[in-house]
Amino acid sequence: MASFASPIIRVAVIDDEALIRSGFSHILSAADDIEVVATADGVQAMEVLAEARPDVVLLDIRMPGRNGLEVLRDIRRAGWDTTVAILTTFDSDDHIASALDAGAAGFLVKDTDPRQLPQLVRTLHGGGVVFSPTVSRAVVAGYLRPEPAADTDLVDALSSREREILVQLGRGLSNIQIGAAMFLSPATVKAHISTILGKLGVEGRVQAALVAERAGLLRDQDAR
Repeated sequence: MASFASPIIRVAVIDDEALIRSGFSHILSAADDIEVVATADGVQAMEVLAEARPDVVLLDIRMPGRNGLEVLRDIRRAGWDTTVAILTTFDSDDHIASALDAGAAGFLVKDTDPRQLPQLVRTLHGGGVVFSPTVSRAVVAGYLRPEPAADTDLVDALSSREREILVQLGRGLSNIQIGAAMFLSPATVKAHISTILGKLGVEGRVQAALVAERAGLLRDQDAR
């Protein structure tokens, strides 16, 4: 029987520190299914990304010349189907809310355990929500000035299937994992999530996960 290799996940590391770029590249390139196809600082980022067109971008939020938020917004304006996770030195960076608004798919502190990095990249590529262990959902939610009543109203407008998918998304599962749990194809899950984001009025999966938490969906499931 023929065997098929997993597709290679193409990653770019954007950081102003050469040591960080080199370190992340070395760690990730050791994985059989990950290839670091580009590295750059903020100033060079868009030129390099336009050529490499990676699947996942690990993007430093604090860079001189051109910071991560500016690069993230440029990526979104370009319309590329690229997943972006923010790199930060702090677990309570004051740019977190702005990065969420711009569609960041996760947050990694730079001292994340190197053994976890490949799996975090795989989760991002699969459509999952990623936080380094020290970046708690509660910290992020605080930056978004939560309004639980409004979030509950938004969630109530979802169908029962959409709410179930939102719960799985909020737990950080990828499209493939959600599909396996609900007997749906990844493409169907992706379509549902696109509808969910529209109904919730949010730009990305992380924001949707926070809405689910503030509306009590994740707590309700955990209590069962």
